[in-house]
Order: sequence, then C-alpha cells, then structure tokens
Amino acid sequence: MEFKHVPVLYNEVMESLNIRPDGIYVDGTLGGGGHSSGICERLSEEGTLIGVDRDTAAIAAASARLEPFKCNKKFVHTNYSDISTISEAAGGKVSGILLDLGVSSFQLDNAERGFSYMNDAPMDMRMNEDDSFTAYEVVNGYSEQDLTRIIRDYGEEKWASRIASFIVNTRKDKPIETTGELVDIIKAAIPAKARRNGPHPAKRTFQAIRIEVNAELEHLRRAVEELPDLLEVGGRLAIITFHSLEDRIVKNEFDRRLNPCTCPKEFPVCVCGKITDIKKVTKKPIAPDEEELEYNPRARSAKLRVIERIR
Repeated sequence: MEFKHVPVLYNEVMESLNIRPDGIYVDGTLGGGGHSSGICERLSEEGTLIGVDRDTAAIAAASARLEPFKCNKKFVHTNYSDISTISEAAGGKVSGILLDLGVSSFQLDNAERGFSYMNDAPMDMRMNEDDSFTAYEVVNGYSEQDLTRIIRDYGEEKWASRIASFIVNTRKDKPIETTGELVDIIKAAIPAKARRNGPHPAKRTFQAIRIEVNAELEHLRRAVEELPDLLEVGGRLAIITFHSLEDRIVKNEFDRRLNPCTCPKEFPVCVCGKITDIKKVTKKPIAPDEEELEYNPRARSAKLRVIERIR
C-alpha cells in the first residue's frame, strides 16, 4: 500500500519552528514524512533531520521520500518519549522538535491495521507492529469496569458504561475478533436517537481503545515534560494535538514549566528561586483555516502549541 500523508498545519509548523539551515531538527512523529519534507527543504548540507517513529513502515516510506534532500538524515525506530535514544542520535542539544499526534493517514487507510471504524479488520490498533499487546486483548480481556473507564476517560463517551456492558455480554458467546463486529456492538449499545447527530458512533470508543493499546497519554506526558530539556537556547518545541485529552496535557505541562515556582500561594514573594526556561511562541493554540479544512477534513480538530527555550 502506498504511504500517503497530508501534513496538518504545514505552513504554520514551518513558520513556528523558525528553521535554521544548519540546525538539528527532530520530527518525533515521522509518519509519511510530510512535515519532514518541509524541514529538509529548509536545511543545508550542514543541517540534520532526526526522524522518529514507532512504525517501521513509516520509517521505510519516509526514508525513501526524503532521500533526494541533501541534509543529514537519521531515522530512529522508537517512541518520541524515548528521550535518551533521541538525545544520543542528536549528539547533544537540538534546534527544534515537532510532534504531530494524529494517527497517520496511512495507518487509518490501511484497513488491516484496525485503526478505522470504517473498515472491517482484525482487532489490532498497534502503532508499533513489534508490540504484542493489541486491541483484541483490551476488548476481550478487560473487565466491564475497566472498559467503562477507558471509553469514558479516553474517548469522552457519554454511553461508556452501556457500550462496555454490551461488549462484555457479546463476548460471552464468542470473542470479538474484528473491528466490524465491534462497530455493530457499539451501534447497538447507543440509542438510535443519540446516533442521529454528531460523529460516527464508534469514533470515541475506537479512540479510547487505540489510546489504551499504545499508552499514548503516558508517552505524551513524559515527552512534554522532558523534550524541552533537549532544546538549545532559541530552540522550539511544536506540538499538534487532535483531541482535548492531548491538548490538556500539553497546555498544563507548558504552563507548569512557565510557572515553576513551588512556594506556597500565601507567600508574598518567591523564595524557592525557580524561574522558567521557556516562553510561549503561540499565546493561543493555532487551528487550521477554512482553506485547509476544505482539502483535509481530518485536520478539523488540530491545535498547534509552540514554546521556545530561553535559557
């Protein structure tokens, strides 16, 4: 299958990273190489791109796509939260880092990966195919209580407990083996009236299971806390999120780093001596404009936040 990818907020990302031709830039979510192509276009032969992805198929496809560019390129098969491995590949501080947290178009459109509720496929949803834990284990092995929790917390699904109950009752007869079977269960669990408006009834549940399978929020928390330490002074970290759970983590961690003082609130002045080492480049998150949404509807929920290392 051809690896196609429409990079979200492309122009905004290129501008926000403030790319220096001889700099070192990390694309922590390489995907199809769309954003990395833009970075490489702006780098000289002295510049370096470090492409990171959990998916070996992404690395192979992006490597081929980026081959014509003359900058130095290093590809790392790991998670963007693996700070030590990324630091080792960079050989020190870096000039910029990008995280695009959306599931790549290749993964969504490749039916056999099981990410999409629009295709019938095995219960997989692994971003790293070397991992052994899949959506099958979540759907068929989790208790009703745990299913309710992840569908409610990670999917922000109003009907979480009802969906979990239907899943558990269905799997008593036989395991739930395909995404099509799961979609039918979700549709049966959500009352018809509630299914008439809004997104596809399975969207939130599939999101929740995917997040659980890939431990996405845990990796994100670690990355947002530690990645700014990799930046050189003047270096920037740009993060694109696609749902409120991700955006809340990024916003809160940025705010914590912007206000590191640990003194009790009743203290009239700070005595802990902790001061910030970053500044916000974007006061508010950047969202796609109407022109982008016309040719890339998947960008609709995207938000871009950017910080810069100042000391």
